[in-house]
Amino acid sequence: MRFGPLPLSEAEGAILAHSLTANGRRLKKGLRLGADDIAALRDAGMAEVTAARLDAGDMGEDEAAALLGAALAPEPLALGASLSAPFTGRVNVLALSTGLLRVDRALIDAANGVDEAITLATLPDHARLHPRQMAATVKIIPYAVSRAAVEDAAAILRGGEALRCHPVRLRRASLVLTTVPGLKPSLLDKGSEALRARLAGLGVSVADETRCAHDRDAIADALRAATGDLVLILGGSAPSDPRDAAPAAVVAAGGRMIRFGMPVDPGNLTFLADLGGRKVLGLPGSARSPALSGSDWILERLACGLEVTAAEIAGMGVGGLLKEIPSRPQPRSGGAGAAERPVVAALLLAAGASSRMGGADKLMEEVGGEPILRRAARALIASEVSEVIAVLRPGDDARRRALEGLALRIVENAQAAEGMAASIRAGLAATRPDADAALLALADMPEVEAAHVNAVIAGFDPARGRAIARAADAQGRPGHPVLFGRRFFESLSRLTGDDGARDVLRANAEFVALVPTPGRAARLDLDTPEAWAAWREEGREEGRED
Repeated sequence: MRFGPLPLSEAEGAILAHSLTANGRRLKKGLRLGADDIAALRDAGMAEVTAARLDAGDMGEDEAAALLGAALAPEPLALGASLSAPFTGRVNVLALSTGLLRVDRALIDAANGVDEAITLATLPDHARLHPRQMAATVKIIPYAVSRAAVEDAAAILRGGEALRCHPVRLRRASLVLTTVPGLKPSLLDKGSEALRARLAGLGVSVADETRCAHDRDAIADALRAATGDLVLILGGSAPSDPRDAAPAAVVAAGGRMIRFGMPVDPGNLTFLADLGGRKVLGLPGSARSPALSGSDWILERLACGLEVTAAEIAGMGVGGLLKEIPSRPQPRSGGAGAAERPVVAALLLAAGASSRMGGADKLMEEVGGEPILRRAARALIASEVSEVIAVLRPGDDARRRALEGLALRIVENAQAAEGMAASIRAGLAATRPDADAALLALADMPEVEAAHVNAVIAGFDPARGRAIARAADAQGRPGHPVLFGRRFFESLSRLTGDDGARDVLRANAEFVALVPTPGRAARLDLDTPEAWAAWREEGREEGRED
């Protein structure tokens, strides 16, 4: 890749390295410069521009990130993860469910060592995951990288299992709480509450709870009666020796000790045992607190079906000093600052009157043997959005029938005659309360597919100033769909008239990220019989894949 100042006469087709303003026109970094852009720069009195130009052996940043993401997670579902669409040279690996991340550091280090333009970052090995949390990210630093380097790094990642997100497999656990003379009942209640919260955070239910004397035989009887897949013992007095009451009870019940004690503080007095193939985890008094403890590390691994050996516990000492880390997020919280895939509510705006169609309903025009309305809905459902809400006119039975059987919700817009703003308001009012963003999608755009939607979602990154993501066509011209972060919901809910969200886009231009999408789909809508006829004449309908 060549990088540096280029005279404008040689800059067409190059990638702009730094954002510029030319005669009031904002040209953002990463833009592939076209003839109009060069003219604007020349009119602004510029003679050269800092840009990047790909060489014959180079691979663009998004293509490279996509290839490495696929090598890092070749079968995402089997790995318990999903891959985001590439955007600005980045692909994220996101967990599908609560669980633990396993990372092969040697593979990650080797891939990172191929070329400084290629970077892979992951959470630590055995990191706690929750749904939608980012587990790893691939980032290509420059605008392009040597194809040979990308293929070498991908080959390294394919040589093993670089990462896997292990979901929680345990479903039910039994609690055994013991009491000693003078122990306040409230401490038993506090311990039970803390253990139940730990298990609930993992999605594990409590099968039964037994409270008994802190006595070997009483505990052994409770162990035999327990019905859970795992047994947790929280003693009224912490064990200080393998021959103490709780560990001795496991042996008396026919079990065997795996490891007594661990090099993690708090958590030193944790023990792990096996009772007929069912694990027993003995907990120290620190388990009454929600703070992170070494016993949490073992509990999480057992919950995910991972084997925990004595040697593995012995190896937890490095990084095992926990009590002096007040900033560490509690495991039950899931890590408040963790990067997540956003919860996106897709609003399919389908309450228009088709006033330019000469009496026909444009949303019932067929594309590939089905109404375009249904096709647009299916594209959204197949994408990475979290829910689809179709906004229809009241009593529009034909459009309602066109959506039958699809995984979406229908909302009627009683003010449909007002225009698109009323549909946006109606859709927003129906979105799920935890929605991070709303994607506004039009129902008369026949070439928009799930991949276009996914690209827009990938472009949404409020932490980096991209709080609005808008699809652009292959020439960089803005179009639809448009994704708005939650911070703009109030502004959208105050819209009126038929201009859609244009006012919000204009007022917040600095937050808008244009997301390049293939072809002309982002700009092509069909509003008139003539437009439909011309599009069909091109043969686009027959040539499209379902």
